[in-house]
Amino acid sequence: MILSIGEILFDIFPKYRRIGGAPFNFAFHLQSLGFDTRFISRVGDDENGREILDFLNEREFNPQFIQIDGDHKTGEVQVVLDEDGNARFHIVEDVAYDHIARTDAVRTLMAEADLVYYGSLIQRSPQGFQQVGEMLRGRGEGTRCLYDVNFRPGCYDEKIVRASLDPCAILKLNSDELPVIQEMLGVSGDRDTAVRRLMDDYDLEMTALTMGGEGSRLYTRSDRYTAAPSENLSIVDTVGAGDGFTAILAAGYLAGWDGDRILRTATRFAGAVCEIEGAIPEDAGFYGPFRSRFQ
Repeated sequence: MILSIGEILFDIFPKYRRIGGAPFNFAFHLQSLGFDTRFISRVGDDENGREILDFLNEREFNPQFIQIDGDHKTGEVQVVLDEDGNARFHIVEDVAYDHIARTDAVRTLMAEADLVYYGSLIQRSPQGFQQVGEMLRGRGEGTRCLYDVNFRPGCYDEKIVRASLDPCAILKLNSDELPVIQEMLGVSGDRDTAVRRLMDDYDLEMTALTMGGEGSRLYTRSDRYTAAPSENLSIVDTVGAGDGFTAILAAGYLAGWDGDRILRTATRFAGAVCEIEGAIPEDAGFYGPFRSRFQ
């Protein structure tokens, strides 16, 4: 079972809005690909929260572990797109997902999960940082942790990064985040050298580095794989492309794929996400060509 912890919210675009949040996108993709997936989050007892729950029920995505908060509103992000479809974000503070509680049900899920996904944003508040840390300390002996760095302005610091790397087996970051982490942790060298240093220092099994137009790299303890970006895409926006990449990273890892296969498939999936509005496809048929690879 794959467990994702973190935010679900509304991405507000200039002309439309979509339900999003990296941990939700990750979980939704994996469930749609046929994986046993659970998602822990929190929404407000408000119109946006009810709309999210209705959406999940309509899409047959289990909302059982989404908590309801009567004191804080559902999360929102204002998204501004440049001419190439790249996004800038303004993230509303002190919302429901900042107050996820470590309930008995959450403790049980942590003990049973094969893989746990978490990011940085959910840990931006003292409450979130404490709760995520306690959840991860309660994981099962064989549980693997995937840390998707996913920095957002004003929503991360060195304490979050160090605490997130400690239990991590699989790391996902991009070429903008790597030098920030290098400066935080005093890791020198070029990209390859820095990644290898992080893998050695934190005993990582696998690290994925996405580099935009330069493609991506996947590092295992013994190898490095490279992939060029997908070509001839009709890009609508890039929101959620990294979350799609990370979903395939987790799926391929659990399926026992080799690094080259994981990287090639993750690149194709992320490219396909760039060709839709927002991070989640309206048409479930989107997943057909990819789901067949895991059956």
